Amino acid sequence: MHIGKSIRLERIVNRDTGRAIIVPLDHGVSVGPITGLTDVRDTVTSIVEGGANAVLMHKGLVPCGHRARGRDIGLVVHLSASTNLSPFPGAKTLVCSVEEAIQLGADAVSLHLNLGDESERDMLSGMGEVTRQASHWGIPVLAMVYGRGPKIASEFDPEVVAHCARAGMELGADIVKVPYTGDPESFSRVVDGACVPVVIAGGPKTPTTRAFLQMVHDSVQAGGSGLSVGRNIFQHKDPTRLLQALGKIVHDGWDVDQAMVGLGE
Repeated sequence: MHIGKSIRLERIVNRDTGRAIIVPLDHGVSVGPITGLTDVRDTVTSIVEGGANAVLMHKGLVPCGHRARGRDIGLVVHLSASTNLSPFPGAKTLVCSVEEAIQLGADAVSLHLNLGDESERDMLSGMGEVTRQASHWGIPVLAMVYGRGPKIASEFDPEVVAHCARAGMELGADIVKVPYTGDPESFSRVVDGACVPVVIAGGPKTPTTRAFLQMVHDSVQAGGSGLSVGRNIFQHKDPTRLLQALGKIVHDGWDVDQAMVGLGE
């Protein structure tokens, strides 16, 4: 592996466990300034204090809040976007280049693909261009890959999720982010089909903290490499303590009961 890529990967993936806790803050483009993202610097500070490995954000947000009040944190710059105001919200368009991300100090870049969408071919083309640029510059790529389109009944179907993970890997991603399939057995098959780290998405806000922690625990037990989750973290009443609990599960092998003790819930 390119030495530059190896060095950058260690800024977003724990070198001892091979796992990562990444907190995406890219929701503002899609849905606007939702709760938890109004004061980005405060949000990033709480994420840093909780021990997350990296944050993920669009290029224009980096000057507003990547530097927390405290230690630095890994930075993933997101390269693609769409909004929920569009009649085609599933069509993700490249809005930033790898070189721009490097100029901003990124340790990695990410992009979003919706397999099955009518605009799939354009997103696949964009993925090809991003991985080409990233290989040249030695910067890791995180691919968020979902099955969303008229032929797909459920994006959580294990076969669909496995296809998404495999496609992301085969197209050159260094880390693939996919939905959790709902149980460890089916998710283990997703992980087995990809020879790069697979992290889970958070999806809609879960009904309880325990349910969220259980999902993360089960995904790691199935061979997953952690999580890339936004709303379930930054909209929690205490993101710092939640991240500390997640760190115990992801990096230290704690069970859910152990991790819940420190949350007082």
